[in-house]
Amino acid sequence: MSDQRFWSPAIRGLAAYTPGEKPREAGWIKLNTNECPYPPSPWALQRIAEAADERLRLYPDPQGTELRAEIAARMGLRPGQVFVGNGSDEVLAHAFMALLRHGRPVLVPDISYSFYPVYCALYGIECQPVALDEAFRIRVADYLRPNGGIVLPNPNAPTGVALPLQDIRGLLERNIGSVVVVDEAYVDFGAQSAAALVDEFPNLLVVQTFSKSRALAGLRVGFALGHADLVQAMETVKDSFNSYPLDRLAQAGALGALQDQAYFEAITERIVRSREWLAEQLHALGFEGPPSSANFLLVTHPRWAAAQLQQALRERKILVRHFKQARIANHLRISIGSQAECEVLVRALQGILGASASSPS
Repeated sequence: MSDQRFWSPAIRGLAAYTPGEKPREAGWIKLNTNECPYPPSPWALQRIAEAADERLRLYPDPQGTELRAEIAARMGLRPGQVFVGNGSDEVLAHAFMALLRHGRPVLVPDISYSFYPVYCALYGIECQPVALDEAFRIRVADYLRPNGGIVLPNPNAPTGVALPLQDIRGLLERNIGSVVVVDEAYVDFGAQSAAALVDEFPNLLVVQTFSKSRALAGLRVGFALGHADLVQAMETVKDSFNSYPLDRLAQAGALGALQDQAYFEAITERIVRSREWLAEQLHALGFEGPPSSANFLLVTHPRWAAAQLQQALRERKILVRHFKQARIANHLRISIGSQAECEVLVRALQGILGASASSPS
């Protein structure tokens, strides 16, 4: 047992976020952390190589000026409406501190990204879960109650279910007294972005990442879009914590990835095609789950325990995610790998389940 005599009372009992398993040896198929199965854009890699020179002795641009300008131009916004940070997790952390700590409960879906209650506990914010419906959908009407802010992913994680843009608009119109944070880590795989509503609603903050659809999880680049007043509050927190969250290589790589639109569209299309193919194959094997607009599927099998299936796949060097949270304790979240990896997964499941269906071609 660890010696906690010198620990701050604020972190005693804190239940930290648990990341997905990352094996150290080669030969594993990793379908447990929603990483992109394809390499980054060649433009991104070239930009990183060009930035890896003697300038590394200097601090990077603390404002991420060029990157913010490029994001703003692509989103139809102004640079002052863009915040950049060390992955969307840091961006969200700053948003919790800067915009949601008002002494009132923050509303989050009961099945959602497990970092949200961690941030609430870390910053002394009451976290109030709001139940999804039986089909794992967010019901906007359930969020029309007094609150100090609302945080929801779109598409939701780990369910993959997307909320239509008109529902987000309705939530904003009927919640003008507090900030609504829409976490769009997976938006590029089939949902509508709320970025189009930023100019209309001063209480909206949209958070996105380069980790998924831009294949740059290893660089840790995230950003937020919102009214300049919201961005200013987050800048204040950032500059009180770390003025240089994005290093020179991260800024260069993210800029290159943004500018290679053709590559971005090509890999997201491949992932969506594999997702639809895998969903059909899993359905044929008896799996059930909600329709996904993300780069993963949440599934359950009526005759098999999720923990058993996870272990059986692990024995075949295939990693998937199993959450022990109530309501989804018998579900697996399966990231969409390359088409070849998806086919290996299906063949493995056919063997585990004793399916008579032929192997995928």
